[in-house]
Amino acid sequence: MEFEKLQQFLKDEEAARITALREEEEQKSQKMKKKIEKMTEEISSLSEQIRALEQELGAEDISFLQSYKDTQNRAQCTLGDPEKVSGALIDVAKHLGNLKYRVWEKMLGTVQYTPVTLDLNTAHPELSLSEDLTSVRCSDEGQQVPDNPERVDWGCVLGSEGFSSGRHCWDVEVGGEFWWVGVVKESFSRKGDADVSPAGVWSIGLCDGEYTATTSPRTDLTVQRDLQRVRVQLDWDREEVSFSDPSDNTPLYTFKHSFNERLFPFFFFCGDFADQPSEGVCKCKIVLWDCL
Repeated sequence: MEFEKLQQFLKDEEAARITALREEEEQKSQKMKKKIEKMTEEISSLSEQIRALEQELGAEDISFLQSYKDTQNRAQCTLGDPEKVSGALIDVAKHLGNLKYRVWEKMLGTVQYTPVTLDLNTAHPELSLSEDLTSVRCSDEGQQVPDNPERVDWGCVLGSEGFSSGRHCWDVEVGGEFWWVGVVKESFSRKGDADVSPAGVWSIGLCDGEYTATTSPRTDLTVQRDLQRVRVQLDWDREEVSFSDPSDNTPLYTFKHSFNERLFPFFFFCGDFADQPSEGVCKCKIVLWDCL
């Protein structure tokens, strides 16, 4: 389906550009047609004037002399040479110049890049992921999925790509009564009972109506208003994971730790999945592709 959308975009773009070319051709053809019609009328008028002068020149001497001045004035041609029309040719460069690049540039406006793609193979069976793997919500219908080693037994899903250097940032749209977002180390325990422990987990979240950071013991966060989005920034080289409210860039919490393995984006929901409505009280969506 994704390839079909891209193919359809190219077909539509091709059709639009051919239409634009035909419209330009029609406009310039009409302009030249009017110019030719005007020149034809002027030539016709001049031809009639020449015939009339020829008749007068063939008149008898007395008649010719009597109308000489009038004939002389009429013989003065006031028509200048036809003006050369600027822009009469098809603007080839406009239609073909950097064609591939300009189509590609326009295509960028129709697609969305996100810095984090969710890994379906790590998702708890009662988490439902969107088709583009950029959002997740609780579902009251468990899915039949393999119990593969990568899958987390508790209400969690990870990003598909781990980071072991550099700076990385993503915004998460959050909702519901129980959630945590952040990063986890690659070797964190994926099986057994749910436990957002500080060992290998760097996250903040909402639980029992309180915003907290997963320190030991938990650190309560000072939040002026309910969070709608959370910005996660990982700076591997500076050994920091920081969180902020992107609506006004208010800092929420910063972890400092010496990382020694890959870190993966982390999205966790707790609570009784059976009590969650099908639309999903708890939900997350990665909403920005670049916030560095």
